[in-house]
Amino acid sequence: MEEQLIQRDGPSKRRWCGGEAAAEAWRIGYVAAPMVAVLMSQFLVQVSSTMVVGHLGELDLAAASIAFSLANVSGFSVLVSPLPSASGCAGDRNKACFTLLVLVGMANGLETLCGQAYGAKQYHSLGVYTYRAIFSLLMACLPISLLWASMGKLLQLVGQDPAISQEAERYAIWLIPGLFAYAITQPLMKFLQSQSLILPMLLSSVSTLCLHVLLCWLLVYKSSLHNVGAAVSLSISYWLNVLILILYIRYSDSFRSTRSPITKEAFKGINEFIRVAVPSALMLCLEWWSYELLILLSGLLPNPKLETSVLSICLNSVVLLYCIPCGLGCAASTRVSNELGASNPKGAKLAVRVSMLIAVLEASLVVATLLALRHVLGYAYNNEEEVVNYVYEMVPMVCFSIVTDSIQGILSGVARGSGWQHLGAYVNLGAFYLVGIPVAILLGFALHLRGKGLWMGIVCGSTTQTILLVLITSFINWEHQAKLARERVFHERLPSHNELK
Repeated sequence: MEEQLIQRDGPSKRRWCGGEAAAEAWRIGYVAAPMVAVLMSQFLVQVSSTMVVGHLGELDLAAASIAFSLANVSGFSVLVSPLPSASGCAGDRNKACFTLLVLVGMANGLETLCGQAYGAKQYHSLGVYTYRAIFSLLMACLPISLLWASMGKLLQLVGQDPAISQEAERYAIWLIPGLFAYAITQPLMKFLQSQSLILPMLLSSVSTLCLHVLLCWLLVYKSSLHNVGAAVSLSISYWLNVLILILYIRYSDSFRSTRSPITKEAFKGINEFIRVAVPSALMLCLEWWSYELLILLSGLLPNPKLETSVLSICLNSVVLLYCIPCGLGCAASTRVSNELGASNPKGAKLAVRVSMLIAVLEASLVVATLLALRHVLGYAYNNEEEVVNYVYEMVPMVCFSIVTDSIQGILSGVARGSGWQHLGAYVNLGAFYLVGIPVAILLGFALHLRGKGLWMGIVCGSTTQTILLVLITSFINWEHQAKLARERVFHERLPSHNELK
């Protein structure tokens, strides 16, 4: 009798607890694990440049830091990156970070378009979407380049030191070639990600990192370029990454069906791409800028050097650890978009559930490790007891950020895979700029909690963001999302349920 009941009532439960869930977890891990390594490699390329320049002196470090921070805010972040700035804003030096208007970037829109096209087996469309994205991003690079070329004058207009401003402009000008390389790299990476082909990205990113460290050291210390050598090495490294990816895609048999020649079709649907790409960029940038603003505000506190240093340490730690949920989010985006494109809403829903379970487990492990190392975390960045003790006090609040980041990293990936990034942009706008930043100002300045108050405010914003994303995802009609995916891929309008009646 018991065996009959299991056979009659248990298949769906067994599939969830066993076969289907395990298979889905393996598919997510297959994409997420190497994706984490890819993101960390790209992050370390930027960090290593700052570390090398840091040994030249305060002027060189200040110029490189402000130039790269502005480059992140006005260029690289706009184009794609899901990670906050590695350098951060350093108090008063970087007040210019938020005086510049940021152009819209779009590469993450390909997670919707390419992922759903691949799921629908419209392989030719992947190449078309990718060419379209590359063209759009290269056009966006033109005004950004003019902005970077005028960085010195803009910095002086807002009261920056003339010597730092001039050095920052020289650094930014040599970063411009890297900007165009970045505009090509990111669509190629989304092209690969949508097909769950992460190995080429891993090989190119790790190879680029290894070569970049040596190249940066040679150009900074063994040439007359000094700090500008770091910018030159970054540009060369980014173009090297482009070359590796293009050669792999061109000659690998894995892309026989998705590799397509450039045609006029790639330039006809720019508006379609923009509709998905703009909210994708806003969704990322609105969150990114709130953390940059947090560091900026810390420069206005009493003892700004201590406050800014400690918050920068906390932010850099969160950035590095965010590579894990970001990689999981990319995997969730790929799985959800593929299943929706294949008209399999149940598969998309299963991918969301399994991804969330993995995120909770990952957050628990990271938080436990961070709490165990809270006594020594500060020493990784600084040897001063005051800084180390302050970091020790901040670790529990950083752990809250780790938890919310892990959950929202998955849900943001779900949003990109499904195509409802516009809702994510509204969520981030409300969560961080109507809740997070006002609460941070209230706690940090009015209630005199200083850096702790600023971080608590951002935690309130990220918590609000996570709750809203959870609610939206919980009420998503996956059958309707699958219908929208089919309309998006095949450019056709399917009749609604009421019209069928």
